[in-house]
Amino acid sequence: MDYRQEIRELRQQLNHHGYLYYVLDAPTIPDYEYDRMLRRLEELEAQHPEEVTPDSPTQRVGGDPLSAFRPYSHPVPLESLQDVFDQKEVADFYHRMEDALGPDVAYSVEPKVDGLSVALEYRDGAFVRGATRGDGRTGEDVTENLRTIRSIPMSLTDKLPHLIVRGEVYMSKAVFAQLNAQREIRGESLMANPRNAAAGSLRQLDPKVCAARKLDICIFNLQLAEGRDFATHQEALDYLREQRFKVIPNKLLHTPEELVEEITRINDSREEFPFEIDGAVIKVNSLSERELLGSTAKCPRWAIAFKYPPERKPSVVKDIVVQVGRTGVLTPKVIVEPVRLAGTTVTSATLHNQDFIDEKDIRIGDTVVIQKAGEIIPEVVEVLRDKRPAGTVPYHLPDTCPVCGAPVFRDPDGAAIRCTGAECPAQLLRNITHFSSRDAMDIEGMGPAVMQQLIDRGLIRNAADLYFLSADELASLDRMGEKSAANAIAAIEASKSRGLERLLYALGIRQVGQKAGKVLGSHFKTFDALAAASVEELTEINDIGAITAQFIRDWIDSPQSRHLINRLKEAGVSMESASEQLDDRFSGMTFVLTGALEHFTREEASALIEARGGKASGSVSKKTTYVVAGENAGSKLTKANDLGIPVLSEAEFSAMLTGELPGKGER
Repeated sequence: MDYRQEIRELRQQLNHHGYLYYVLDAPTIPDYEYDRMLRRLEELEAQHPEEVTPDSPTQRVGGDPLSAFRPYSHPVPLESLQDVFDQKEVADFYHRMEDALGPDVAYSVEPKVDGLSVALEYRDGAFVRGATRGDGRTGEDVTENLRTIRSIPMSLTDKLPHLIVRGEVYMSKAVFAQLNAQREIRGESLMANPRNAAAGSLRQLDPKVCAARKLDICIFNLQLAEGRDFATHQEALDYLREQRFKVIPNKLLHTPEELVEEITRINDSREEFPFEIDGAVIKVNSLSERELLGSTAKCPRWAIAFKYPPERKPSVVKDIVVQVGRTGVLTPKVIVEPVRLAGTTVTSATLHNQDFIDEKDIRIGDTVVIQKAGEIIPEVVEVLRDKRPAGTVPYHLPDTCPVCGAPVFRDPDGAAIRCTGAECPAQLLRNITHFSSRDAMDIEGMGPAVMQQLIDRGLIRNAADLYFLSADELASLDRMGEKSAANAIAAIEASKSRGLERLLYALGIRQVGQKAGKVLGSHFKTFDALAAASVEELTEINDIGAITAQFIRDWIDSPQSRHLINRLKEAGVSMESASEQLDDRFSGMTFVLTGALEHFTREEASALIEARGGKASGSVSKKTTYVVAGENAGSKLTKANDLGIPVLSEAEFSAMLTGELPGKGER
């Protein structure tokens, strides 16, 4: 087959199956088969780059990072809607339409997606630009990020000269939950709600980051269609469905009673939607009637947005339970008598932390008001003190972890209370994922999905158990196989010699990051020497403060930690420093690396500095000795020049490493 024909057929098949999967949610082939076709297309396009087109399925992964978003002037303004909040205002809107248009007006009623409004522009059937709403007249050009949304068609069957549609970009509730679970594993702050997550993702300057967030879109309006005429909004939506857009579900209704009934139905069934909603939109269906009504200075007269109020209901606290998250944080949760809220039955609500409990004085037996508004998890709004039964007592979180029994501590800089257990089952996935990560023990092929299977099968209970796995056990996991298992075993074996510095970082001791791991490993040389050090001896080391020293001492003294270390020793994991101190020519010096170096990675250059007794820092200050500037050096170089700090080229830095150019103290 001619390669051009194969490329055309692959694109056709991939677009078809992508539409079935991302728009209709009805795939007909397994993911593996789709990925295989995409890989083949990538290979052909790599061999024949002249055949790459902007609408190819391979171009959805995102281009190069942007320095900033360009402004975009909307050819058709993206107007906002008038908000209404009760049935009377809906009736008032209906009567205004009746007075202006007569008694036979049809209305489209649609769920109001809680996301980020955008416009998509097509020329001759091809997607060319997309932008955020902004102020309605000028938005931000986020074309490259929108290309990563797989439910947006890159080309249309109807090649109109100019077409613009409006939709709402959102992050599905399922993806949002998955993203927060991953952030929790990495110890990152959780995103508050899907709307904020979608807005932040769409405004990433690196399209590859946006692509990884798996955003979606729902189209709700046709803004412009040169060469086509439509009589009604419904006709326009049907046309957009034919063009394979994912279009908002809607109903055509006529009476005020029907409008209110549909608004209520949408609210009661909001859990059925893949996206969060914050209301319902009512629009006049006839486009000619819309034109007749026109717009005010702020919004169209032919539509309103009914905003659902935060739904609150009272319930009785039956119990308070404590969950331990993947980062070890103890989170209290109130168990309440079942109550119906926002279309779901609520039996529990978050209490956040001890400060929240104390502030509201929440006790078992209290009657509390529960709210679910815009957030995934319901929360307690207030306590009805006049209904408090006699004999209740204030609630306090336990002093030990309810999962593993280890002592807990409160973060010095926050309200979180954490478990200190090195082998706590609740933290196991996060701990071993961190242990295996690239900057820690660097065990390739052992990501969270593999780790979760190992945990579920009871094959690992702590990080040390990784070193006792067999190739057969790994090969039995989903999507592993013998070759992948053999590679994973080889990676596990290789990680034994990473050295004390990386091991200390991998263990997840509070406030012991990569830098502290290097400092401690270089100073003590062996884990046993570190284990014998007192808090006072630890604080004598540069960059190790009193709080960090106490965290280290407490971790080492924990029975769970001692068991973990003994298991790691039994497995043959090196407990000795891997850093080789070549000399001390850079002793007392601090280097800052900026720009792209030709012969070194940032990590390699930092290691060479530290091997000669120096320190590599990420920021320029008056204490900086040298700034090493590569190509495209930015603000750090500017700051170095402002502070009068010596700047080295890569060649000068290399000469200092070999001794050909003397250091500061030798000049």
